[in-house]
Amino acid sequence: MRYRKFGNTGLTVSEIGFGAWGIGGEMWQGADDSESLQALHAAIDEGVTFIDTALAYGDGHSEKLIGKVLKERDEDIFVATKIPPRNDRWPAHPDIPVEEVYPHDYVIECTERSLRNLGVDRIDVQQLHVWHDNFIGQNGWLDAAAKLKKEEKIRTFGISVNDHEPHNAVRAVEEGLVDTVQVIYNIFDQSPEEDFFPACMKKNVGVIARVPFDEGALTGRVTPETTFPQRDWRNRYFRGDRKKKVWERVKKLEPLLGDEAATLPELALRFCLSHPAVSTVIPGMRTVKNVRANCAVSDGRLLPDELRSELKKHRWQRNFYE
Repeated sequence: MRYRKFGNTGLTVSEIGFGAWGIGGEMWQGADDSESLQALHAAIDEGVTFIDTALAYGDGHSEKLIGKVLKERDEDIFVATKIPPRNDRWPAHPDIPVEEVYPHDYVIECTERSLRNLGVDRIDVQQLHVWHDNFIGQNGWLDAAAKLKKEEKIRTFGISVNDHEPHNAVRAVEEGLVDTVQVIYNIFDQSPEEDFFPACMKKNVGVIARVPFDEGALTGRVTPETTFPQRDWRNRYFRGDRKKKVWERVKKLEPLLGDEAATLPELALRFCLSHPAVSTVIPGMRTVKNVRANCAVSDGRLLPDELRSELKKHRWQRNFYE
């Protein structure tokens, strides 16, 4: 496992992190707690030192599983979690004032809940789970973050950027309001490269790249015939003819496989790790097999410029949430 500086936080984290949404067992159907715990332990065995979760993942269930593992391990593991919007609206809407989404006392309350779920005295990275730059200047959330830092209940504070909207967080980075950011970045959604990543690099902000596999699309395992359990949220993500469109685009990536990346998941992870702004990438991992395969990509080999240029042709401008 290789490690990278996490912006100006003073932390050094594994470049492959553990994305813990899937183990929450609510929107991702099929998660088994025993298997999830095995996957978490396997990840730490492989050198993973960064785990990303959220209070909303199974209403704290993901956090509690992580807390159980933390009690059983001696390694230094850095945990990031997130505060859900109080109005339960995803993504953040530009016309809704921040006091309806992240009022001061609510930020404190959610952080206290996460501390209890995780069984820790301090959260390494606390984040707002939705964001819009219109929140800037409405400082309930910012004052709460300062208070939590002063009380040493959180180490750093960041934001999780609205899906497919990195432009809505550039000001927060440029004005130095956050220590870290989390953003969708993958072969299909390369939009952070335009303005967002340059701003992060200039301000030395830690970057968590999420959804590297485009919710499974870039693994090559989503075909026109794929079905998901009834309550699984991917039924919405891949609704209509989207599975067919995904399959057609993924097939066009297969000729690029070879010495630089033998599989589509490896290509997807190496793509993320090859951008210098990225501190860590957090694929969802629910099995020991997937943990080992993903962690093996952290070997220091970045994609050559020629292949990265070729992958730019596969950018897909769309919003699966509309």
